[in-house]
Amino acid sequence: MAASLDFDSAYRALKREAPAPVYYLTGDEELLKEEIIDLVLAATVDPASQDFNFDVRMAGDLDGESFHSLVETPPMLAERRVVVVKNIELWRKNAKVWKVVHSYLEHPSHSTVLVITHGREQKPLREIVSRAVHVALEPLNHKRQLRWIKLRAERSGFELRDDAAEHLLKVVGGDLSLLAAEVDKVASIAADGELVGVDEIVNLVGVRHGETLHDWIEAVLLRDIPRAVSILPTVLAASGVTGVRIIATLGTGLIGVRLARAYLDDGNSPARIEGTIRKAVQRAKTGWMFRDAKDPYGLWARAAGVWNAREIDAALRAAYECDKALKSTTVSDERGKIMEMVLKMSRIEVAA
Repeated sequence: MAASLDFDSAYRALKREAPAPVYYLTGDEELLKEEIIDLVLAATVDPASQDFNFDVRMAGDLDGESFHSLVETPPMLAERRVVVVKNIELWRKNAKVWKVVHSYLEHPSHSTVLVITHGREQKPLREIVSRAVHVALEPLNHKRQLRWIKLRAERSGFELRDDAAEHLLKVVGGDLSLLAAEVDKVASIAADGELVGVDEIVNLVGVRHGETLHDWIEAVLLRDIPRAVSILPTVLAASGVTGVRIIATLGTGLIGVRLARAYLDDGNSPARIEGTIRKAVQRAKTGWMFRDAKDPYGLWARAAGVWNAREIDAALRAAYECDKALKSTTVSDERGKIMEMVLKMSRIEVAA
């Protein structure tokens, strides 16, 4: 039995099919791992008997004997039970427990659903992938983030309009933990089945259209300095936004604009720059870097027309200096340091 699924496909499978005997969860998104575990539990065990038929253990607390006892324990007043063993990278490669684990994976119990998780940045183990349903929980791109937000709202008992989900993502960014906290905040006041729009999100999150982090990035990249200065306090006050995150996001944008400028300087048609950049990023397989943005390529293409290469390099140096200052233990005024950077960029000679 070998399968490799992402979050969306695993979610659909657990909604329409009986749970598999073994799931192997890998990838960097720990929150998504927890959500898959919740889905497996809901599909396997009745809520009334979950206290007796749901065990979660850290791998480091188990040896071969305790692992065998855990997975072979019969369910109580139910057909199946769920066992979760987290962070199997805690087992040394030559630990005796692996022999027991591999033996179990060859012939898993019919009355146990085993979920194994691997920590962040750990390479999936082939010998487990080949014997389990492998769910790779990597960072979501923009489209899938929107789908995840709406799905979490649905599970929380309300519905989010498309524009409300889009605004929430723009305000909070792609950190799923922060997004989950904001969705839970809405759930605490939304009526059952209520359709929640942008106005309700604005009232809760406190950021209006045109005043999000991405709006600020757009203003800086297009050299609209008055706008960047005016909305900076609102952007810094948003949930999950820090000065370091602002500069990191801006740095990515400036690198994108630098790439677009290079293509222009090589004689490429301005009308085709957006598509050229998109293909270059896809070839480099670095699209994950831009998952917080709906479509940064069009913005980079537009911004390339208002900078020359030397100016972008100067802006990148200003951003780098600001990042170093923000990470200094002696700096507490994020707004002042970022404002200083923006004003420094405003003094860079405007492209002809």
